[in-house]
Amino acid sequence: RYSMRFASLGSGSRGNATLVEADTTLVMIDCGFSCRETERRLSVLGRTAADLSALLVTHEHGDHVRGIPLLARKYDLPVWITRGTHRALRDNDIPRLHYFNGHADFSIDDLQVRPFTVPHDAREPCQFVFEHQAQRLGMLTDTGRMTPHIIECLDACDALLLECNHDSDMLATGPYSARLKQRVGGALGHLSNAQAGSLLSRLDCSRLQHLVAAHLSDKNNRPQLAQAELAKVLGCETGWIAVAEQETGLDWQTIS
Repeated sequence: RYSMRFASLGSGSRGNATLVEADTTLVMIDCGFSCRETERRLSVLGRTAADLSALLVTHEHGDHVRGIPLLARKYDLPVWITRGTHRALRDNDIPRLHYFNGHADFSIDDLQVRPFTVPHDAREPCQFVFEHQAQRLGMLTDTGRMTPHIIECLDACDALLLECNHDSDMLATGPYSARLKQRVGGALGHLSNAQAGSLLSRLDCSRLQHLVAAHLSDKNNRPQLAQAELAKVLGCETGWIAVAEQETGLDWQTIS
C-alpha cells in the first residue's frame, strides 16, 4: 500500500483544489470550484467529498476558496485556516473551524502539516509541506517571489508542486491591463517560469520523485514553456515534469 499520494482537481486562475492522501487521511487543500463541480472532479479521481478528513485553506482569493464554506457545511468537514484568511472570507460561516499559525506545525490525523508564510497580496497567506513517515510533499503557489524561508521549507522534498504562473514575455505582451500585469508580475503576485526555475536551482532535489508545474496562466503561459524551464534546471526530459491542468487537474501521483 502507498503511504502518501497526491492529485489535483484543477489548477489555475479559474479554480484550484489539491488532494493529499496518507493512509486513512484525505485532505483537500483549497476549493475554488462550485460544490457540484468539486463533486464531479472528485469522482474522476475515485473519491467523494464524504471521504475527506478535512479542508485546508492557503488564502482567501476566490479561485482558492469559492467552494470551501458550502462544501464544509454540506459534508460537516473541519476547515483549517489562518485567522487572517478567515476574517477575509465573504462567507465565513464554517461550523467546524480550526485556526492554525503559519509558523507552527500541526497534524491532521496521519498527516503532519508544516505551514509556511509567503509574500502574496492576501491577508495571511500560507503554503504547506506535508510529511508522513519519512516522506515530504511540498506545495508552493501564489507567491510573488522566493524567500530564504520558502527555500528552507521546501528543501529535500520527495515531491513538489511548484507555481509556474506566467512566461514574463507573454505577460508583457499579453492582453492584461497594465495594472494587472504589474500585480501578477510583482513581488506579491505570482511566480514566473524563470522564477520557479531559479527557486528550484536553490533546492536540494536529490530525493525528488515528482515535480509538478502548477497554477499556469491560460493567457500568459504554455505548459511546454514551464516544463522546459524546470527540466533545464534538473537536467531531465521535459516530459518528466508533470503539469496540473486547469480543466483536467492531475491524476494521482504516488510517493514511494
